[in-house]
Amino acid sequence: MNAKEINPTDGIYPATRDYVHAMEVSGASRQLFVSGTMGLAEDGTAPANLDEQLDLVWKNIRRILAEANMSVTNIVRLTSYLARPEFAEKNQTAREEALDGRIVPTTAIVVTTLDPSWLIEIEIVAMA
Repeated sequence: MNAKEINPTDGIYPATRDYVHAMEVSGASRQLFVSGTMGLAEDGTAPANLDEQLDLVWKNIRRILAEANMSVTNIVRLTSYLARPEFAEKNQTAREEALDGRIVPTTAIVVTTLDPSWLIEIEIVAMA
């Protein structure tokens, strides 16, 4: 799989260090669309704080990817659903760490979650 960042520099607002306008993917033979994944423990409970939920959401995403013989290097699109706007910075930091600095097209949206104990939910698209 080849991934190429698409970042026009004129006629549009500039991309930032952790943001890319688009990504062109070629040579991929498999696509994985992952449902919104929460920061839940194996027993289905949500820790009370964001840091623990961020650790768990990325652990859960890595586990799902592993089942498909993929890793975070295969992620080509990511959407974060945050329960509060002040979670944006911690979510960004966790994403950058989880992706080891790779930049993928991403969107963060502040939402009311289905369960008030869910502070973060992430959905991804991965290709291999």
